[in-house]
Amino acid sequence: MNEHLLTAVKINKVFENKQRHFTALKDIGLNIGNHEFVSLLGPSGCGKSTFLRLVAGLDKATSGTMKMNGQTIEKPGRNRGVVFQQYSLLPWLLAWQNVAFALKKEKDMSNTEKKDLAYHFLDLVGLKGFEEIYPSQMSGGMQQRVAIARALVIKPPLLLMDEPFGALDAQTRRDMQDLLVSIFKETRSSVLFVTHDVDEAVYLSDRVYVMSANPGRIAKQIDIHLSDEKDWSIQLSEPFINYKKEILMELKRQRDDMRPSE
Repeated sequence: MNEHLLTAVKINKVFENKQRHFTALKDIGLNIGNHEFVSLLGPSGCGKSTFLRLVAGLDKATSGTMKMNGQTIEKPGRNRGVVFQQYSLLPWLLAWQNVAFALKKEKDMSNTEKKDLAYHFLDLVGLKGFEEIYPSQMSGGMQQRVAIARALVIKPPLLLMDEPFGALDAQTRRDMQDLLVSIFKETRSSVLFVTHDVDEAVYLSDRVYVMSANPGRIAKQIDIHLSDEKDWSIQLSEPFINYKKEILMELKRQRDDMRPSE
């Protein structure tokens, strides 16, 4: 059994000001083991991205404990790489320079070593031969590949991805999902993946946490047992369809519960 890389216990997040008191997350508890792909899935506003920001150390929980390798998460760290839906590349830097930017605090690495490592990770994400172009010369899919390479170049044990393919067209999104599967196998990093796409969650994940809204809670945990040798034909299989049906039924139950009684 995998040791827990990330442990969250009774995480609550409350946003408040003089006009409003809003509970975004209520008693969230989950674990991620070594080399596990875990997805958070749920409707908009259920707190998926809020929770990911807490794991990233970009915000703090109101209460509860969040630990990475047994150490309390208090701020961003190099043991977590983050990829957002918006690519956030620096437009004045070439592709390899955007990747190497993540290594700027590595005092023991020469500039040549940083460049070589950036080239390696651009190759890993399928951008060999495109190292010397600017973001303005890239498609959306290429920019997201650079963003993934930048997150991976620090070799984090946990990769955090917040709807990273949401802005891409359907075919590019499929290509990026398959790329992520191959990267996951090679790098051995664990992944916490935020999505609202049921097919995407089932296809990529070892485990899916379905969240409900108002406040954001873990409504259901679903362990996914599909072949590690994934291709798109797996989505036609009976197990895949059953997992999808289970998630859709849970989401429907949540919608039904939110409807006012007549």
